[in-house]
Amino acid sequence: MPPAKQLIGVIDVPGPERDALARTIARDDLAVYAASGIEELPPETALIVAHARAVSRADWERLAERLPTLVVSDNRQDADLLKAVEAGLVDYIIDPLRHGSLLRRMIVKAIEVHRLAAERERDRARLAHLNENLEELNESLETHLAMLRLDQQAGGQIQRKLLPPRPQTLQDVTFDYWLAPSLYLSGDFLDFQAFDERYSLFYFADVSGHGASSAFVTVLLKYLSNRWRQEWDGEHPERLAPRWLAALNRELLDAGIGKHATLFVGVIDHRRRYLHYSLGAQLPMPLLVADGEVQVLPGEGMPVGLFPGVDYPSLGCPLPENFRLWLCSDGILECLPGETLEGRLRELERRVLASATLEDLRGSLALAHLADDDEVVAHSAPGHEELPDDLTIMVLSGFGNDKS
Repeated sequence: MPPAKQLIGVIDVPGPERDALARTIARDDLAVYAASGIEELPPETALIVAHARAVSRADWERLAERLPTLVVSDNRQDADLLKAVEAGLVDYIIDPLRHGSLLRRMIVKAIEVHRLAAERERDRARLAHLNENLEELNESLETHLAMLRLDQQAGGQIQRKLLPPRPQTLQDVTFDYWLAPSLYLSGDFLDFQAFDERYSLFYFADVSGHGASSAFVTVLLKYLSNRWRQEWDGEHPERLAPRWLAALNRELLDAGIGKHATLFVGVIDHRRRYLHYSLGAQLPMPLLVADGEVQVLPGEGMPVGLFPGVDYPSLGCPLPENFRLWLCSDGILECLPGETLEGRLRELERRVLASATLEDLRGSLALAHLADDDEVVAHSAPGHEELPDDLTIMVLSGFGNDKS
């Protein structure tokens, strides 16, 4: 279907000259409607060609506001032409019948310029509308972000409340730790409690990922460990740690939340000065420092929450008279130099051996500048956004070495 012809309105005094002008315009496949005034033109008119003699001064201004208009005149000195120019109509042609080809080109060009101007105006209007919507959307996002930040801060405060007071001495072993979430919530978690005068229980967990979902797992871990501690009868401490890990493995798999964790669970027999423990893929392995030497606690086990039916090892070792037992989350390895995992583990052993206190180790890892206050960490976590991961260090010192 051929495109509709552009309709050109011709305003002139009726007569042979208006008819000749209409015929001149119509030669280039343009439709022409001749009229004596603006009101007679049909609404689909695309452009007006008005003779200077046929339009009053007031009507020139109306024409300029309504449609693109070309002015034609027979004489450059025509006073009516000056009125049109003064009204803002600067596109004119003298003697149009003689310059018909130029007139038609000017018509086509004026229609195109008007079309482009209309498109720009529509684009400007769409852009203004889009900007208005973007501003509303941005305000909405800012509001939701603020709410999310408040939720995260509230969650972080609750999670910090679930951690045990520190430092804390249970019988003759002192427990201390430092936990720095990469934002507000942490996938790292730990706890230690005295069972009775003979036994103390502790665990050190690193849940995969970080943020809200990992923090929820740490809350579940806290709840389950408290329940299992209350259910323990104090017999066979060597069985407790592997039983906890196996039970937690089942709980995480049954929950179907797609989370797994590495875990170290220990039971200290203060009477025997002996550590019963089990582990689920703890990395780095706990480091036992005594008599100027560092020892990696032996053993291996599968992470919890990945595979069903896993049995966890029952392990143990005597605790020397003066010892420090260090546990670090895998995020600490990101703070150490070294191209390989083995190299970073050796570097951690070296720094642990050289550290008498928790602050010493933090200082050697360039982490001493981070906040140590639980309230500050829970509220704003200053500097934590630059951390590569959740970072946690836990140290146990005893029996005569409780200065960490």
